[in-house]
Amino acid sequence: MSWTRRLCAALAGCVLLLAGSAGCGTGDAREGGASPAPVGKILEDRGQDGQPLREVAPEGAPDVGIEVQPDAAGGWDVRLTVRNFRFSPAGAAARAVAGRGLAHLFVDGRPVTRLRTSTYRLDARLVPRGTHHVTARLHADDGTVWAVDGKPVQSTADITASEPGPAMTSDAASRRKARTQGADTRGPGSPDGGRRAS
Repeated sequence: MSWTRRLCAALAGCVLLLAGSAGCGTGDAREGGASPAPVGKILEDRGQDGQPLREVAPEGAPDVGIEVQPDAAGGWDVRLTVRNFRFSPAGAAARAVAGRGLAHLFVDGRPVTRLRTSTYRLDARLVPRGTHHVTARLHADDGTVWAVDGKPVQSTADITASEPGPAMTSDAASRRKARTQGADTRGPGSPDGGRRAS
């Protein structure tokens, strides 16, 4: 085989290899290997916890409501009601997927936990005597905060704890005040209609 023919054969082989690898890449993209289209828009403003806000349109946006009730053991049962939102399992990829993520729970602005379910028991030690604000805020899996109209998607319930005495019974504990309709601090469109707890 002449030198020219060997060169042509080598070039043809390279072209086939490149085409094959490009084809594989395209196949991977079709099967979910490619990055998804960006969700929402990252705002310059940040949330109270310093996380970037990810703005999405109001239509179909994630939403959350919160209810907090005293339990017989002296703690508080927290229940979230979400709409257009699903909790991601542990180990989910750190990327924003529309309507997915987790909730961050705060007491008086202090972070308490990250939730991947709609229920949580708040220990009485985190809620000393007095009135407190319990807030649930929805985050995407990449750490950004879901936002609508420049405000985080969150809801707050006001609770009032009385100091338990040494002989406090479960009946007495159940009489602690809990204003828990949830005050959506984002505005209308929440499960509670944006009404502030009375």
